Amino acid sequence: MSGDHDRVRRSYDTVAAEYRQRLADELAGKPLDRALLAALVELAGPGAPVADLGCGPGHVTHWLAGRGVPAVGIDLSPGMVAQARRAYPGVEFREGDLLRLPAADAEFGAAVALYSVIHLAPDELRPALAEARRVLRPGAPLLVAVHLGSEVRHLDEWWGHRVDVDFHFLTAETLLGALQDAGFTIEARLERASYPHEVETRRLYVLARPCP
Repeated sequence: MSGDHDRVRRSYDTVAAEYRQRLADELAGKPLDRALLAALVELAGPGAPVADLGCGPGHVTHWLAGRGVPAVGIDLSPGMVAQARRAYPGVEFREGDLLRLPAADAEFGAAVALYSVIHLAPDELRPALAEARRVLRPGAPLLVAVHLGSEVRHLDEWWGHRVDVDFHFLTAETLLGALQDAGFTIEARLERASYPHEVETRRLYVLARPCP
């Protein structure tokens, strides 16, 4: 694991309990996100397992599982995985890096990565997306969400906890280009403003599938 990934892991371990407490119910206030996740489930097909890449405390994985989906959450932070397993004991969670996913080739019928690739260094984005492609079945949809822009925001304090983590905003061209370079075809893209209860950023969602 690189030093940057270790910083991210330690930072999320530090805030894991408070993160779950504050954000476990966030999908209730995100109607567009719920609609996109529901569309992903429908596109995956009945019974298709779905990976939640960078699942945090597991609330999105739990939402997917509640729709009858065999969902698997994967996160870099052992603290987040522990929170997820404690909160949702009937759902599967695995500890793992986006660059080396703990999953078999073509294991999943769909995957979602909501604001998880934003912690990757620029030269790691394409390899991480190629790794996501590895674990997807042919034609399986991938939904990625990022903050739009070109800045890097650094936090050394988060909810009163000392952390050391960078948030890489991405332009649409950067994300779309990395997806295409990693072997994906872009099916749809959507932008939205932040909801009042969110950090004020513009968000980009991209739906893509592995090229034949």
